[in-house]
Amino acid sequence: MIEKRDSITVSISNHWGERMKLLLASDVTEERMDTFLATTDQVNKEDLVNGGYVVEIGEEIKGCFVLSTVEDGVFWLKQLYIAKESAQKLPVLLETIIVLAKTKEAKKVYVHSHQPVVDILLDALQFHPQKEALNVINPARKEGNWWAYEVS
Repeated sequence: MIEKRDSITVSISNHWGERMKLLLASDVTEERMDTFLATTDQVNKEDLVNGGYVVEIGEEIKGCFVLSTVEDGVFWLKQLYIAKESAQKLPVLLETIIVLAKTKEAKKVYVHSHQPVVDILLDALQFHPQKEALNVINPARKEGNWWAYEVS
């Protein structure tokens, strides 16, 4: 059964009234996707197109993520990227991903962080550090810290 999933629009409160919109990557034209992917080498196109979302700010794609099912009720934020010029939107994006996970009936969301600033942000958003790595096939990197969020 094919499930039709719509885009998600999130309004960001700032002085300019900017909006952030999440779109299924599979719904984005190849031209727009290629334009976005030309800005970074940190994104796996195949994973993104086969189950990820892009983040549109204004009329441009500025980020993306893949929320992958590990097992029933358990998800892994497998990819997360946002352009440097939009990095201030990362906290709102992470909160939006948690809301999206709730709509998928998630009980737990795991994140593998590679940057100290992301560790600080995850801690502030009530993710909890994990002593052991999530058992997933081919994590992008071995180094870094695993975090988990209990979805309520």
